[in-house]
Amino acid sequence: MAASSSPLAVYAAIAGNLAIAVTKFIAASFTGSSAMLSEGIHSVVDTGNGLLLLLGIRLSKRPPDANHPFGHGKELYFWTLIVAILIFAVGGGMSLYEGISHIQHPSPLTDPTWNYVVLGLAAVFEGAAWTVAYRQFRPGLGGRGLWGAVRASKDPTTFTVLFEDTAALAGLLVAFLGVLLGHTFENPYLDGAASIVIGLILGVVAVLLAIESRGLLVGEAADPETVASIRALASAEPAVERIDPPLTMHLGPRDVLLNLDIQFRRGIDSGEVEAAVDRLEKAIRARHPEIRRIFIEAESLTRGDRADR
Repeated sequence: MAASSSPLAVYAAIAGNLAIAVTKFIAASFTGSSAMLSEGIHSVVDTGNGLLLLLGIRLSKRPPDANHPFGHGKELYFWTLIVAILIFAVGGGMSLYEGISHIQHPSPLTDPTWNYVVLGLAAVFEGAAWTVAYRQFRPGLGGRGLWGAVRASKDPTTFTVLFEDTAALAGLLVAFLGVLLGHTFENPYLDGAASIVIGLILGVVAVLLAIESRGLLVGEAADPETVASIRALASAEPAVERIDPPLTMHLGPRDVLLNLDIQFRRGIDSGEVEAAVDRLEKAIRARHPEIRRIFIEAESLTRGDRADR
């Protein structure tokens, strides 16, 4: 079952990234580190992405209107895709550009103390933000592996922030190694190479997010457990003779559309069909409150007449 959108992890990420970005840029200006500059760009992009996710959450809660009768739940999925594009184009692209430029035109590094202090502080803040994001995401694991839980999740806010924070921690490690090895071997090219690696990490994260966002935008079904439960509830209804496979689609993390095609047993009249449909709708909504819209196409086996609800 999808969890509701959780802005707590987004707020934690925004606060951490904004503070870290300022300190990284200060360190980069004092030391001339390409990797540190790339990390500063990375934190700025992550801060903007958090704001876009909050915008998506807000817009997705708008009520249905004449042009959007099923609501605006997919706004969240759209803005998650925009976040993936920004990570790839701005975060990854700028880091790659900065790294290549630094390799082509290397400049000697100054005292790296600033870099180490900022990287240490950033690791603490990013680790705290990652912990919040993971706690928000953990209930959705359900015995699955991390990637399986991401594929099953219908709430992009949790796994987007988790991916960003994981990439941030990996980037900090790479930046640390770039600064450390660059000074140890007096080789400024290693610092530029670290910036390129950071860009590649961001690119991989962006592609993964884009793939997941695409699936949600196109329209993903409810999880197999929910679909099986719906089928069991319908089959348990005494008036039901046969049920076609339920058709479901997520319109938002907690907004599912359900279509059922049911054949009722012989000998019941339209009143009994209507009563059975009412019972079934109540049973489905009681067990699965995220299913907000139910459309049942009912066929009586007595006369072969059909009724859509």
